[in-house]
Amino acid sequence: MFAGRAGSAAAPHLGGAGKGRFSVGELYGFSKKSKPMVSMPEVCERSSARARGNEAAKGRGSDAGILAGQILEAARRLMERRRLELFLREVNLSITDTVADQTNMPYRNLGKSGLRVSCLGLGTWVTFGSQISDEMAENLVTIAYDNGVNLFDTAEIYASGRAEVTLGNIMKKKGWRRSSFVVTTKIYWGGQAETERGLSRKHIVEGLRASLSRLQMEYVDIVFANRSDLNTPMEEVVRAMTFVIDQGMAMYWGTSRWSAMEIMEAYSVARQFNLIPPVCEQAEYHYFQRDKVEVQLPELYHKIGVGAMTWSPLACGLITGKYSDGVPDTSRAALKGYQWLKEKVQSEEGRRQMEKARELHLLADRLGCTPAQLAIAWCLRSEGVSAVLLGVSSAEQLLENLGSIRVLSLMTPQMVFEIDSLLGNRPHSKKETRT
Repeated sequence: MFAGRAGSAAAPHLGGAGKGRFSVGELYGFSKKSKPMVSMPEVCERSSARARGNEAAKGRGSDAGILAGQILEAARRLMERRRLELFLREVNLSITDTVADQTNMPYRNLGKSGLRVSCLGLGTWVTFGSQISDEMAENLVTIAYDNGVNLFDTAEIYASGRAEVTLGNIMKKKGWRRSSFVVTTKIYWGGQAETERGLSRKHIVEGLRASLSRLQMEYVDIVFANRSDLNTPMEEVVRAMTFVIDQGMAMYWGTSRWSAMEIMEAYSVARQFNLIPPVCEQAEYHYFQRDKVEVQLPELYHKIGVGAMTWSPLACGLITGKYSDGVPDTSRAALKGYQWLKEKVQSEEGRRQMEKARELHLLADRLGCTPAQLAIAWCLRSEGVSAVLLGVSSAEQLLENLGSIRVLSLMTPQMVFEIDSLLGNRPHSKKETRT
């Protein structure tokens, strides 16, 4: 079932913008005008509830309260299923298109910290505040949260701050307990002025305050340094990150697109001056970008406890095959400011990668999953990866990507070896090279 999380606010309305709550008739599937069609799962569910009720009535000392409770529980499950079917109908999906056990979202520690995050997170790069409407953004956040996702990532630069505004508005509207989800943001590019970018103490403190204002939150769970800054001493960066944590503006801090040497330097500075070290590195990771996550970060994980939160598991869509026949007008590569992606897709290297992706599509067909699900599960199987961030623009894409959870169990050593053989780019650690 896709039931809402226990203890959350009233069941969210998953319909389109501007619609009121579903009527009782819609939720339960009956109408004065026509007799509803009852699905087989509903028939089984009702028969099971009726059988349990009969057994309770026949038993000695049966309690009417127990029977009433069983009836109410069956009605609640039916209502939740009906609500899901109504929503899926709006996005042109059926209940059979979803994965039954998606609510069994695995959680992992973020590096060696005590923070537990869902192994899949929802990112807002490109989509929130620009590519998709606020209504679609709310639908995506709701679907993700109801399926166990507790990690939501954004940045001050995404859509010039509008992504943070959109995410903040959604979280405020939903009314979910702040302690039940994790929000991360990234600091580096905050504005046009010289002092509004970089990792100076001034911009880290002021930039995070501005992000919190847009998010309408008292704190973020993790603040990331969104690249390294050669103009700022490492000690200043670490002291500033320690300060915002001490002030209650963030719970942890991490790095994004830093080299292993830079992360190690930050850790050493923190230990030298009794400051707070980073707990996580955000890194690009997919079939064709492997060395950092598979070789460098595992060493850091074992030595200093830094985990990996990865992004772009589908290589900006290249792995799905959407660019096989050119660049669609609705794709990310066609957006203003993403000429670099279009050039990458059309390059010789991009064509070689798409050819490899087509071979992996055949493997996905054999496993009974989609190419996207296989690619995401492949990322999740890597040692030290705490979470993979998803970038989606529709409910259909999100539901498909969430289905990668069931594919994770297929990532056996034999299957990983077969994928490595197809890719031909497996990196080797220093230890393996010496051997």
